[in-house]
Amino acid sequence: MNLSIIIPLLNEEESLQELNNWIVSVMSQNAYSYEVIFIDDGSSDTSWSIIERLSTENPNIKGIRFLSNFGKSQALHAGFAKAQGDVVITMDADLQDNPDEIPSLYDMIINQGFDLVSGWKKKRYDSVFAKNLPSKLFNWAARKTSGVQLNDFNCGLKAYKNNVVKNIEVSGEMHRYIPVLAKNAGFKKIGEKIVKHQARKYGETKFGMDRFINGFLDLITIWFLSRFGKRPMHLFGAMGSVMFIIGFLSAGYIGFSKLYKLYHGLSYDLVTNNPWFYISLTTMIIGTQLFLAGFLGEIILRTKNNEERYKIANTKNL
Repeated sequence: MNLSIIIPLLNEEESLQELNNWIVSVMSQNAYSYEVIFIDDGSSDTSWSIIERLSTENPNIKGIRFLSNFGKSQALHAGFAKAQGDVVITMDADLQDNPDEIPSLYDMIINQGFDLVSGWKKKRYDSVFAKNLPSKLFNWAARKTSGVQLNDFNCGLKAYKNNVVKNIEVSGEMHRYIPVLAKNAGFKKIGEKIVKHQARKYGETKFGMDRFINGFLDLITIWFLSRFGKRPMHLFGAMGSVMFIIGFLSAGYIGFSKLYKLYHGLSYDLVTNNPWFYISLTTMIIGTQLFLAGFLGEIILRTKNNEERYKIANTKNL
């Protein structure tokens, strides 16, 4: 199979038929063998009914329905697990991503040897202050932190080799950082293509300003996980050891200083009256806690089991 097209959605009943017709037309024009997997992330409208009808009319159309709204990352995770195509395309269901871009993305993966190609909506039709400026700041921070030189991490239109999506774990809100996850997994050839951005035709955006705050927090998380996720003792153990040694040496100096004054008959204060005693004690306690945090992190890494991250209510043609 040439292509798997994965489309997570939430309450997009107005756009689904039009998007489906557009994708099927592109697939027919290029004679691709394909599957389209719609992931209904707990919609409260008639989105699932439309998906059921589309899958009845066309066996290439498939669907997964979540019992509740688990988020875009979980939807992509479910789609990646089911994808069978040599190339996997992800796109949003709101018609802001253009299906006509699929053939060129497919070509970049198959003929140009990219592991992953991310779309870049260079010209956007969103509000400048509500989305464009925060998005530019976010993308700049993501580039500097991750080392992945992309201009638009948030673009939903991306193409992947099949083995890329099978070897990355998309959890939490990490869908923004799939290129970073791919890089950390060992896939180095990551490209970018300027794609057309279209104004939203139906409904309202499902994302507010809080996505940028969450995005920066997730950026810190993925930076930590990429550097120390497999070796937490290297960070916490090192910090804890340094702090404990500093505290221990400080306490030793305070004790030695009192003994020296006692021996030479000099005036002295009680150790507990010296503020540095409490500073050194606190430092040793914090150092011990950091060391234990690293030690426990290592144990958890070796004993963790896969958790159930979402519940699927229905599937079609899978």
